Amino acid sequence: MGSSPAPPPYGVGLAALLPPKEEKKAEKKVDYLNLPCPVPFEEIQREALMSLKPELFEGLRFDFTKGLNQKFSLSHSVFMGSMEVPSQSTDTIKVPTSHYEFGANFLDPRLMLVGRVLTDGRLNARVKCDLTDNLTLKINAQLTNEPHFSQGMFNFDYKGKDYRSQFQIGNNAFYGANYIQSITPNLSMGSEIFWLGHQRKSGIGFAARYNTDKMVATGQVASTGIVALSYVQKVSEKVSLAADFMYNHMTRDVTSSFGYDYILRQCRLRGKIDSNGVVAAYLEERLNMGVNFVLSAELDHPKKNYKFGFGLTVGE
Repeated sequence: MGSSPAPPPYGVGLAALLPPKEEKKAEKKVDYLNLPCPVPFEEIQREALMSLKPELFEGLRFDFTKGLNQKFSLSHSVFMGSMEVPSQSTDTIKVPTSHYEFGANFLDPRLMLVGRVLTDGRLNARVKCDLTDNLTLKINAQLTNEPHFSQGMFNFDYKGKDYRSQFQIGNNAFYGANYIQSITPNLSMGSEIFWLGHQRKSGIGFAARYNTDKMVATGQVASTGIVALSYVQKVSEKVSLAADFMYNHMTRDVTSSFGYDYILRQCRLRGKIDSNGVVAAYLEERLNMGVNFVLSAELDHPKKNYKFGFGLTVGE
């Protein structure tokens, strides 16, 4: 007689229908002595700002950039449109304006020089110099013909292994400092302080950022009464959604907005809608190599303020 079949390895009856026991995967240990370097403190909301703060404009804009060599280039910009002026009434007052801007750029791996001169007398300059592999000096300056409106700022940025720090010195006796530290591979936290000597004002703020491959969440609170939250969800490689919330304890103002960022093969579309009823969209379409067409629109239905702009950018 043939031998009887061997019993199931998990016994007989219903036990034979149970799936084999799976071994638990060992959790990946976190090396807290080798954490990644966080983003700079002032760029903690950079992903949300890409969708919620596009470079909206009203009127006509033309930008042309010509590279003279690998490091030096010249730029020309023309703008014709209108600008809003402050008013005590609720009506929006717009004044026609136009200007031409000439710029010069020098780009080197360790040094960046950017200068702009406008026909209205303004001069803008930016300098970024890597003093060492970890220490960077940044200078931003804006000079105008109007008294007490010129501004200047010096930033010293230090990049550590898992932290960043910055010290700021500006006109009007402004002093500021911030520090951000990676707590885990996904979480970073930081703080900032500032002192404005001419106005005898000081403040302190705290911030946190949590990011993964699919999302970024940030939170900021300051002694000036500002509470800011933001969240960005990466739906796919080409689509991301963003939302933010801001509360001002001093003025009791509350604002929230929702935005999107959609990247296509030849264009990029960004837009937002906020709790004040303002709808905005910004389209950048690549017509050819080095030629981009730009459309901008902002609709403020409650104030009946509508802004439309279009432009052309030539050169990289």
